[in-house]
Amino acid sequence: MQVAVQQSVLTAEAAATALQAAVAHAESLGIRINVALADSSGVQAGFLRMPGAFLHSIEIAIDKAYTAASFGFPTSQWPAIFAEDEALRTIAHRPRLVAFGGGVPIRQEGVLIGGIGVSGGSAEQDEACAKAGLRAIGIES
Repeated sequence: MQVAVQQSVLTAEAAATALQAAVAHAESLGIRINVALADSSGVQAGFLRMPGAFLHSIEIAIDKAYTAASFGFPTSQWPAIFAEDEALRTIAHRPRLVAFGGGVPIRQEGVLIGGIGVSGGSAEQDEACAKAGLRAIGIES
């Protein structure tokens, strides 16, 4: 019986690079964001807040990263999932579940290693910033 498994996680250097790249993209869009990273267990692995970013967006960014890491797909997919399955709508009000764009899973060689969440712009802008963070560390979403 196997008792333990290895878990791949982002290095601190990769996390810092992704956070900075997401912020740089936000600057190019003229928005201020909060950006968070979670490992595949949903534990926060990094966070960065731009001066002037919405305070309420701090927890939203953290929860977007958590949601993307815990389910393994972008948070922008939730509306379509809810539209297809009425029974699933009951989870829409679960704590920490964010059901709009800005959270993207982090996969390396097909293995889920975490999630990145951005909040402060529109859902589309947030997702673009998250993807910019991933591209900076060589991961395509």
